Amino acid sequence: MLFDVLLNGAKSSRNRQKTPAKNIAGATVGFRGNKVLIMKFNEMPFLPVILGGDITTYSLARAFHEAYGIRSVAVSMIRSRLCADSDIIENLIVPSMDTRETFLSELEKIGKARSGSKKLILLACGDWYVRMIVENRALLEQYYVIPYIQEELLNRLVLKDSFYSICEEISVPYPKTYVYDCKNPPEKLELPFGFPVIAKPASSAAYHYAQFPGKKKVFKFDTQEELEAMLKNLNASGYDYKFLLQDFIPGDDTGMRILTCYCDQSGKVRFMAFGQTLLEDKGDMGIGNPVAIINRVDLTIMEHAKRLLEHVGYTGFANFDIKYDPRDNSYRFFEINTRLGRSNYYVTASGFNVVKWIVDDLIDHKEFADKPVIADNTDCLYTVVPKSVLKTYIKDPSLKAEMLSLYARKKAVNPIAYRAETKFLRKIYPYVFLWKQKRKFRGKI
Repeated sequence: MLFDVLLNGAKSSRNRQKTPAKNIAGATVGFRGNKVLIMKFNEMPFLPVILGGDITTYSLARAFHEAYGIRSVAVSMIRSRLCADSDIIENLIVPSMDTRETFLSELEKIGKARSGSKKLILLACGDWYVRMIVENRALLEQYYVIPYIQEELLNRLVLKDSFYSICEEISVPYPKTYVYDCKNPPEKLELPFGFPVIAKPASSAAYHYAQFPGKKKVFKFDTQEELEAMLKNLNASGYDYKFLLQDFIPGDDTGMRILTCYCDQSGKVRFMAFGQTLLEDKGDMGIGNPVAIINRVDLTIMEHAKRLLEHVGYTGFANFDIKYDPRDNSYRFFEINTRLGRSNYYVTASGFNVVKWIVDDLIDHKEFADKPVIADNTDCLYTVVPKSVLKTYIKDPSLKAEMLSLYARKKAVNPIAYRAETKFLRKIYPYVFLWKQKRKFRGKI
């Protein structure tokens, strides 16, 4: 019945008067009243090929459309209305894209068909995709521009135990950590710190393939018995690398910080965008992903990240997870992601489009100023949850007031709610998504 009403509303709108075409993000868009009807895309010498089908994928496609008025190709394992019904995405569905054979054959097929007239920019929305791209760089570089680091550096950084060794070398603060080796587990587990503890894989890419009861992206344990029960299941799962057991830093989600940086091909940091998390995802495999961020500036934290990135000769985008420790007023670096994160649109929404750095550096080969650009617009709220959820969760009065003020001044941005979309079901999708998010968070906060 709901869809009958919506469909009738869509039919009745056909009789409304058309208004002249306008220009949005460089693409020609036709309107009827305030509603988009048609879209004509620009021709550019490059084409984004995005691996994924979630908010990360859509955020990147939207950023490319906003900056250049182009349509992106997205290769997804399953069909979702978010991407499949989008005007700004050509969505290819490949169910077994996470297997090496399919991954390579599909990308080679796309590369042969499309790389003749345009430069293809290959972008990953998962750690396992980054690893497969990097490990098969020699083949893929025949067809694609690859904005990721070399395999040796990838291994040093994404294996979190190795990342902490680098932090130790250059005095970047990180949490107290015990490294549990799944290949050679200790006869008796003795931690150098007390409970509660956080437990997470040292290799997110390897963990992607592990299957065991109660699997989560990140665990929190209050007792030794709970921890050892999980490790027993983990050891039987086939995951054969290391698991990190860490001192729990007190504080709710608002203690988390996010930092996105871009390093050009010379290994110099050219751009930095910092933010404070207001709320994180509560799903088992989404836990830790920010669902609401307010942009901030903190030059001390940025300097730590700059020192680390230039120390290792990093190139491309890096994303850091950081947490404030109220016990000593420090900020501790949890991990580095060697790609743009799920919530990357918090950067673009503040007026600093993330994909322009990739195009300027790898396609147009522009020279950058010596001093990094700092995203300094702090008058922006990124969110993929309803305002009511944030009002329920945020306990700090000043943060809640700031969040409500941003809503009141129309400074809140949801990346999936894009005015340029024309298809009726895709236009109502953001409302359905927010309703599902409200149900998801009910009882968890």
